Amino acid sequence: MKNLLVVTFIAALSLTATVISPKASATNIAQTMCDYVAADDKQRLRSFLKTNKLKIRSVFDGIQCNGMNLVAFAAQQNATSTGELMISKLPKKTVADLLASITSSELASFAEKRVNS
Repeated sequence: MKNLLVVTFIAALSLTATVISPKASATNIAQTMCDYVAADDKQRLRSFLKTNKLKIRSVFDGIQCNGMNLVAFAAQQNATSTGELMISKLPKKTVADLLASITSSELASFAEKRVNS
């Protein structure tokens, strides 16, 4: 009888925890990241990624802002801080493939340094 009560209590707690914890959807993540890049808010972008246990490498290919990848969008918005953050976290091969889409001279030179290092 006592074991049944303990099991019921644990089950109730686990159901409560799953109902209360909000799930982040892919559209919310993409929209938030695009907003932070547009505002060139490196600190909030890093904090958001850490809170959601995400890495730029893992989400980069799946996120488009105004039809552009995150680095090209950062270049268009003159968001050098967030652009440099993303370039430094992406693999060199990916950065080399992105060089043609980067319109900002500052980000292009940073990307070239990353690829050639």
